[in-house]
Amino acid sequence: MTGFSRRVVLGGAVGLAGGLAAPALAQAGWRPSRPMRFIVPFAPGGSADMLSRMAAEAIGSRLGQPVVVENRAGAGGNIGTDALAKADPDGHAVGLVTVGTGAINYAIYRSMPYGPKDLAAISNICNVPNVIMVANRVPAKTLGELVELARQEEGKLNFGSAGIGTSLHLTGEMLKGGSGLDMTHIPFRGAAQMLLEAAAGRVEILVDNLPSALPQIKDGRVRALAVTDTRRSPSLPEVPTTVEAGFPHIEAVAWFGVVAPGQTPRPAVEAISAALQDAIREPGFRAKLAEQGSEPVGNTPAEFEAFIAAEIAKWGEVVRKAGVVLD
Repeated sequence: MTGFSRRVVLGGAVGLAGGLAAPALAQAGWRPSRPMRFIVPFAPGGSADMLSRMAAEAIGSRLGQPVVVENRAGAGGNIGTDALAKADPDGHAVGLVTVGTGAINYAIYRSMPYGPKDLAAISNICNVPNVIMVANRVPAKTLGELVELARQEEGKLNFGSAGIGTSLHLTGEMLKGGSGLDMTHIPFRGAAQMLLEAAAGRVEILVDNLPSALPQIKDGRVRALAVTDTRRSPSLPEVPTTVEAGFPHIEAVAWFGVVAPGQTPRPAVEAISAALQDAIREPGFRAKLAEQGSEPVGNTPAEFEAFIAAEIAKWGEVVRKAGVVLD
């Protein structure tokens, strides 16, 4: 879908009340003069959309202008992100960026409509680890046992993800390539379909973002073997990290942040970032993220820019090794 899916006005003109302190805004030196746009390169209803609306409301309430959310889905997020990159760079257009649209897609698509310089980093909202799981019928209780089972059952095991070229797919490729395994990737349209196929016996290994996987793990529908971060998740403290499990080459953290068109004036970038960082420091905002298994970040534009550059390099190498290419 290339048109607007839905338009919602968030964060009405409430001025400074309950928002960012006046000194911080004065230091930033910029305020929007009219309603802002927040472009979400994915369909309404998912975790990306929900995070975008939280961010839009936070920005609008602190900068004193409504923020209009526009869902422009398609092409793995490239359509909406390209629309943002080509928007008027006057500070009144921002949007969501993810590990896919901000890093992986540059390596995986043969042709990209935008490049890293076409986007200005504002702030990372949160990081979300992936989780490697197995269907309950699979006897492996640890990641090491799963690898041994995959070697014994060479070519017989399948791993599922929510789509080709996602960090979920590439997490499975890290497991496969780093351990010399012969497994088949099965892409699904989402976690719900993947879980149904696992229950039906058509997929043994599942890789998903922790927030969407968490309810299924808690309900015992699948068994979590490892989270793909360097630290254990507070949401699953009993589940080891891939590093603890003996697979340090598997590290895959999905992330969600805010960017603007590349030529957006620095005072506008700094002001929007200050508003978002202020929101992410709030206990209520952080609690909402933690409930979903997300780790709040809230960094500066310079820090986020450096992080994105490192992610582009990292995922480019993963994609090259996996040999995954999309048109």
